[in-house]
Amino acid sequence: MIKKSSNIFSGQIISNIILAVFSLFCILPLVLVFSISLSDERSIASSGYSLIPENFTWFAYEYVMNSADSLFRAYGVTIFVTVVGTVLSVIVTALLSYPLSRSELRFRRPVLFYVFFTMLFNGGLVPWYILITQYLHMKDQIFVLIVPYLVSAWNVLLMRNFFRTIPESIMESARIDGAGEWRIFFKIVSPLSLPSFATIALLNSIAYWNDWWLGLLFIENRNLFPLQLLLQSVLSNLDALAAFSAARNIVVELPGETARMALCILAIGPIIIAYPFLQRYFVKGLSVGAVKE
Repeated sequence: MIKKSSNIFSGQIISNIILAVFSLFCILPLVLVFSISLSDERSIASSGYSLIPENFTWFAYEYVMNSADSLFRAYGVTIFVTVVGTVLSVIVTALLSYPLSRSELRFRRPVLFYVFFTMLFNGGLVPWYILITQYLHMKDQIFVLIVPYLVSAWNVLLMRNFFRTIPESIMESARIDGAGEWRIFFKIVSPLSLPSFATIALLNSIAYWNDWWLGLLFIENRNLFPLQLLLQSVLSNLDALAAFSAARNIVVELPGETARMALCILAIGPIIIAYPFLQRYFVKGLSVGAVKE
């Protein structure tokens, strides 16, 4: 018994060491990015990257924060799009996935094939752009950053497969007691499906937060620029200024690599801060949804 306990203890130590090393490898790149954002451009050009800044400076952040109003406005747009888009996408995905998981639904297979077909083929960028701008008239509106990503075929299939794991006997018992389909979905199926809801919400929130493509296509009003599109425009302006200065032989101190790293920190900062709280609810959803028949 003592030998068995010592073997288990040794295995736990080895596992903890492996996890600690793996965590260190995950954290070091972020520390390096933050260190570069606080470094001097000349020291990076001469000595390269380092985990500890040689010449500490806030110049890159000061340059980016020159347009603080636009930055905070872009944060507000992105937070609104992420929160509203994630909630709506989870609701719409669940309302589409649940009927497709029920075998008694008529024309279930054709509809399911139609959803799967969109994973393989689409109408193309030009028809999609015409649909959004000419028929839906959503150009330069904030909801154009939300609606195109509301439904993903992969998320629908993922949630449908999870709904199929819920025992049919639970829903049959509810029907015998007089519950309708809406009540079954909201009172029984939804609480048991918290793990799938949390997974879809996490995937969609990351997609909404990191998206810049929709803003590039459909947004011309700078007041509606999402965060990622604004940061991309700042980088484009830096490259244009650097090229202009080099062509005119003008010596101007501009943040290059340091500005890129500072923008990375500004973009991922809120996600890093919010993720532990989201993870707590995610784990809670897993434990609540762990119901056996």
